Amino acid sequence: MPVRTLEDQAGVTVPQHSWMPTSPCAAGCVQHRAEVGILRAGFRAAGALSVLAAYPFAHIVTPPSRRSGVQRRFAGMLLRSCGIRLRVVDRRPVQGRPQFAPAGTGVLVACGHIGWADIIVLASVQPLAFVARADLIDWPLLGRLARIMRVVPIERERLRRLPEVVQQVGQRLAAGERIGFFPEGTTWCGRAYGKLRPAIFQAAVDTGAPVQPVRLRYLDAHGNRSTVPGFVGDDTLIGSVVRVLRTRGLTAEVVLAPVEQAGDDRIDLARRCERAVRAEELSDAAHAVLAAAGRQLTSAAVAAPV
Repeated sequence: MPVRTLEDQAGVTVPQHSWMPTSPCAAGCVQHRAEVGILRAGFRAAGALSVLAAYPFAHIVTPPSRRSGVQRRFAGMLLRSCGIRLRVVDRRPVQGRPQFAPAGTGVLVACGHIGWADIIVLASVQPLAFVARADLIDWPLLGRLARIMRVVPIERERLRRLPEVVQQVGQRLAAGERIGFFPEGTTWCGRAYGKLRPAIFQAAVDTGAPVQPVRLRYLDAHGNRSTVPGFVGDDTLIGSVVRVLRTRGLTAEVVLAPVEQAGDDRIDLARRCERAVRAEELSDAAHAVLAAAGRQLTSAAVAAPV
């Protein structure tokens, strides 16, 4: 999430360490698109609040063996209530029902981070718990949802506590849980992106759990990349939610890349996942470089004397 001045529970400012993930993305990165009317946005907000309010009750009355399906359906309803369509592209060798792993299989799901909607999008594909910023627990409505989903809290400003988080994720992977995390460590606007930090990948290395790389992007009504869901810079949660609710034709595209085996080196694992998650961006960049080189060669050939 956005990196801002952080305070601990006693109200004392916590200094940021040199390894603290940061993003250059700011409010200027977020481009506003076609908006729906205030009345329609109000209906969306009412629908989303109804889903959020109903889910805890549905969770309690549903037998534990069926709760994962309920979570997925409610996440899908919440996503639609926000006006976001879901598109899943499965690029794994063996394709079937889009999901991260069979029930009872421990898998670490690595995804780029754009904003608060990312959690809802991934939960709409298949239920999973998340490694998320610790103060998410205190957010209105979303905090209660985070507790039900058994979020693994992480305080990235407290580097010494990182091994505890890795150990906790490893224990839950070994128990057969699906755990999603955002290895960039902070949010980006959806066009720019950061490197995948290797620390949490250690949990997969320790347990031998496979890793599912996920490429997530948001598209506008014309199929172009949208930065509307970006939660960056000095953006507020309320402002970001209102912006999404008032946006027309927003689609969340989830691309499931081939699963990566953990191996024995978290840095190598992070790099492999980064190549999988950024494959299309890297391809686009390579094409741009080749095109520029081609133009330069053509210009040189034209300018050369015969």
